[in-house]
Amino acid sequence: MADSSLLNSELELQRQEELYQQLLLQTMEKMQTENPESKVILPQPGVCVKTVTQPGKQKVFVNICQSSAVPAPGDLSREELVELLQSEDPSSYRVPMSLGEPHVEMDNRSEGCTAYDVVINLEFFQKCQKNTLFQQFVILVSFEGLESKYNLDLSRDWKILKNRKFLGSVSEQNIRTKRPIIQETQPRCVPSVRPLGASPRPEFTLLVEPPAGDPEYLIAEIKLPGVAASRHLGLDVGEDRLVLTARPSLFHLDVFHPFLVNQVNSVAQYNTSTQILTVTMPVMSS
Repeated sequence: MADSSLLNSELELQRQEELYQQLLLQTMEKMQTENPESKVILPQPGVCVKTVTQPGKQKVFVNICQSSAVPAPGDLSREELVELLQSEDPSSYRVPMSLGEPHVEMDNRSEGCTAYDVVINLEFFQKCQKNTLFQQFVILVSFEGLESKYNLDLSRDWKILKNRKFLGSVSEQNIRTKRPIIQETQPRCVPSVRPLGASPRPEFTLLVEPPAGDPEYLIAEIKLPGVAASRHLGLDVGEDRLVLTARPSLFHLDVFHPFLVNQVNSVAQYNTSTQILTVTMPVMSS
């Protein structure tokens, strides 16, 4: 005879799992409704990279995942990538990615370790899988993104796990679906001057409006001599960070500021006459 207590236990576990999935779906739908400028995605596993922290030698696993919901980076040939890697700042080529929160996992020796999830564009990931140089590049920029966000120092002596595409379980990520649009004013004839060196830091100023009292806007004015049009610019506005790349390898700016800004409502305008990019970011009240 079957043990009815075991059957009841299995039914209860199944019921709880169905309830959990239902609540998860409701939460995802609610997040999408409350913030239409973002999207909850479930990325696909890609490759799992093993490395260690420096110093400390603590094991770290980086799950590089793929999703068509993440924007693709600009076109990049193998020759351009070789030139980029030989420059002083390979990270000047921006790869859109979503960086998940760290999670504790167990490795194959049942030892505790930390895993991070990075999600990049599906087509770009597949391109990297076909070329070792591109694969090494995407691992490098993933490491740099994690180091910047979580104040890490990861060893570049990494290892790609052959029999594992993901450590732990794949989790949903909330990604932004809208980025600042760079508007452009009417151009005039301006001499084009290419700066010396690879990806130098441009001159810029940060202004607060109004200058007294509670700030409403943070305004960045960035001088970009030699940039002919806004299509050569890549801009990413974070809550407390501004990243700008002027291609090909003209300028690279990556700065943190002391305010929390509204990323979605931030706007940018590039004046090809003065060759100044103005980024206006609403400051969120504390």
